[in-house]
Formats: sequence, structure tokens, C-alpha cells
Amino acid sequence: MTASPDQNSDSIELRHCREVAEFQACVDLQREVWGFSDADLIPVRMFVVASKIGGQVIGAFAGQTIVGFALSIPGSRDGRTYLHSHMLAVREGYRNSGLGRRLKLAQRDDAIARKFELMEWTFDPLEIKNAYLNIEKLGAIVRRYTINQYGISSSRLQGGLPTDRCIAEWWLNSNRVRQVLEGGRSINVEPEMVIRVPAHIYQWKNDPASRDRARDTQLANREEFLKAFSRGMAVLGYGRDGEGNGSFLLAHPEEQFEFSSETERETASSCT
Repeated sequence: MTASPDQNSDSIELRHCREVAEFQACVDLQREVWGFSDADLIPVRMFVVASKIGGQVIGAFAGQTIVGFALSIPGSRDGRTYLHSHMLAVREGYRNSGLGRRLKLAQRDDAIARKFELMEWTFDPLEIKNAYLNIEKLGAIVRRYTINQYGISSSRLQGGLPTDRCIAEWWLNSNRVRQVLEGGRSINVEPEMVIRVPAHIYQWKNDPASRDRARDTQLANREEFLKAFSRGMAVLGYGRDGEGNGSFLLAHPEEQFEFSSETERETASSCT
């Protein structure tokens, strides 16, 4: 659904959620967006904890009504902290308006202000629009793939398939991300491998008669991702053709995507 002009405006306020009633509204919205059973819902307590231990619960408000939110929690790897963005939801009627991207940028601004270098999140590689946003519009890269990460989901959007996920790495101050966000242009990629997702994947997942075709696509692509990542390649670009088919563009990255040293961070901060 295309957003109406009033829903498409920048009048929607983005701010941190603080109150239990706001967290409950986030729970209600995730039920509405994904159709989760109660067992799969992230409960109010998790939103409360995230807000108190250094995570983020950023809400998008149309007046007093929450129409979107982004939830993240802090993580640690190799002795360095980062933010894991676990969930982002936008109410139907407010989608395709740029609100999802605004929520991600609000997460980035807050993370940079608190000296985080990295945000990560998982996404379904069969979701073409989401993959395009993550890679082309935000500048995330992908170097890891997990098989059935969350088990079989009650969400209607999953179509009963295993919850295979790509892990997006968003290096917040990298040259790549700055070029995409500040330069407003995509990164040119000379792909060494292309992994394709047919536009019909949504229809195949939703129809029990064709679900095997969706599963076959998932399995074939899974093998390709695992093979490419084992060879040191990363997803650096994403293409869509006129028929809506998606293509992951993989190559060996030239830029280093790692945590910087203390000295490098101090130098970078003094230059901004």
C-alpha cells in the first residue's frame, strides 16, 4: 500500500519510548504487522529492559499514536560492544513513505552519539524490498548467514519456511555508509557472484500449493550464501529489475569493516 500524502510527511515525530503504555503499544503493533501468536511476541518487559540497559526503543508517533518503532539491545563480540537491532515495525498505511529508513537513521544518530561503531540486525533474504533498503539505501553489508535462526515462526509472512537470516552489518562511520547516506548514491559493485530472488517468492510462500518452490529457492540460495561467505566474499550491492526480481551482488570487500582502534577513533572524532 502506498502512503497517503499526510502519512508521507515529516510531521511524524520520532522519539525514545519511556513509558509502559508506549511499550505496550509496540507489542500491539508487532502483533498487527507480523500476525505473531502470543508465544512469538516480544513482551513489554523486554522493551523495558532494552530501554534501561543501553538499548533503544525509538517510536514513530502520529500525534499520540505509535505507527512504527525500532527496538535494539546491546551486544558484545571480541570484547567490543555494538547494538543489535532486533525489530523494526511500521503500520500498514505508513509503509513505502520512508518511515522505516527514518527510524534506522534515528538509530544511527543515537548510536554514534554514544560512540557505537556497529549496528547489526537479521533479515530474511527472501524479502526483496527489505534487502534493497538494508544494502542500497543504508549501506549495510552481509558476511554471515544463519539457518533457521528463530525456529519455525507463527508469522504469516514466513510462509512456514525455516527462518533463515542474513546478518546485516552497519558500520556507522565507514566510507561506504557515509557515501550512501551523505552522497546519496549507490556503491558501484563488480560482482564475483550473484544470488537471485524471484519476485514470485511472495506468492509462492503464501500459497500452500506452490510453497515447495519457495523452499527450493531458499535452499539453493542458502548453499550459495554459505559458499560465498566461506570464501571471504560479502554482499556489497543489491539490484532489482523492472519485474521486481532481486539480486544480491557479492564480491571481496576492499574497505576494512572492523572495529577501529582507540587511536583511530580519536583521530576520526577530531576530524568531524
